[in-house]
Amino acid sequence: MKPLYLCFCLLLAWPACTGKQENSIKPADPRSTLQTENLLKSLHKLTRKGILFGHQDDLAYGIGWVYPEGVSDVKRVCGDFPAVYGMDLGHLENGSPVNLDSVPFVQMRSFAHDIFARGGIITMSWHADNPLTGGSAWDISSSMTVQSVLPGGEKHETFKQWLDRLANFFHTLYNEQGQAIPLIFRPYHEHTGSWFWWGKDLCTEQEFIDLWQFTVNYLCREKQVHHLLFAYSPSSGFESEEEYLERYPGDDYVDLVGFDDYQMGPEEKTDFRDRVSRKLDILNEVAMKHQKVAALTETGLEGIPDPEWWTGVLWPAIQNHPISYVLVWRNAHNRPGHHYAPYPGHVSERDFIEFCKLPGTLFLHEITMESIYW
Repeated sequence: MKPLYLCFCLLLAWPACTGKQENSIKPADPRSTLQTENLLKSLHKLTRKGILFGHQDDLAYGIGWVYPEGVSDVKRVCGDFPAVYGMDLGHLENGSPVNLDSVPFVQMRSFAHDIFARGGIITMSWHADNPLTGGSAWDISSSMTVQSVLPGGEKHETFKQWLDRLANFFHTLYNEQGQAIPLIFRPYHEHTGSWFWWGKDLCTEQEFIDLWQFTVNYLCREKQVHHLLFAYSPSSGFESEEEYLERYPGDDYVDLVGFDDYQMGPEEKTDFRDRVSRKLDILNEVAMKHQKVAALTETGLEGIPDPEWWTGVLWPAIQNHPISYVLVWRNAHNRPGHHYAPYPGHVSERDFIEFCKLPGTLFLHEITMESIYW
């Protein structure tokens, strides 16, 4: 068990949030379920306690295994599950039974049910295929894709069908008591880069804003999906609040603000640590001014060759910032070296255990369903 106190530096660095401020935070969807609203408030409140740890596809597969019930590389190493679980909806739009990483959607539904029952938190991204070209999310051969899916565009009806499939899936996420399972939906991420069809060089600022607002309005108002929180997460190429908010769709369409940033090799250790800390300073100012929850929505070092990366790089980068969670990417079972969390025998295993024990990191056993959703 961890100490029940936070280290003195955290107490100094993280300003306490009053109950009045927490109660003023409302979801972007005014018809959100009670559990969804409580999740948003809990994410805000928990920044006073620590930073939730998350892992992409944690229950779906890992090094040497593929979705047997109850397995998790994180749990195999530190004895506890992550508090936050990332999943991806890519290929759901096409009616595929599995996502772009071959995870069956029926299994994903089962994961969501189990995570909610345990008291964990779910975030879902969407690497949607290119609706205009038929290519993948990374197909940037046309700068007309976003325009084509907006009202009046040639692919608008197709895109509405894609959103219908997402809505239908979201409507299956209920527990045995008939309660909708809240989740953080993170579409069109890293949009300030240009490697996805919704990226900066592929559409105008207004087209991106229109895409985001149409998606939120369609899911919440047309399809009556009321258990989503919406996360806005550009890449880390911003240097000011103004630049971060360049394509921001408005406070009425966003619940969480974050960004994605990866360490690109061992030699970038110091630059990555300093860059993330600097960008979190900017992010926290944005979150405070707009009354949003902040998060480091994607990060990691592929393969984690640094045996002290967790306590020597990641933790120093995030420890003095009031963010709700940090999520590292997936542990691919079929791509050697493509993993972002340790597994038994990994070079960073011992350091990750120390990271887990830190007073400021929160894993599943330190949060409960009652404290998050009720």
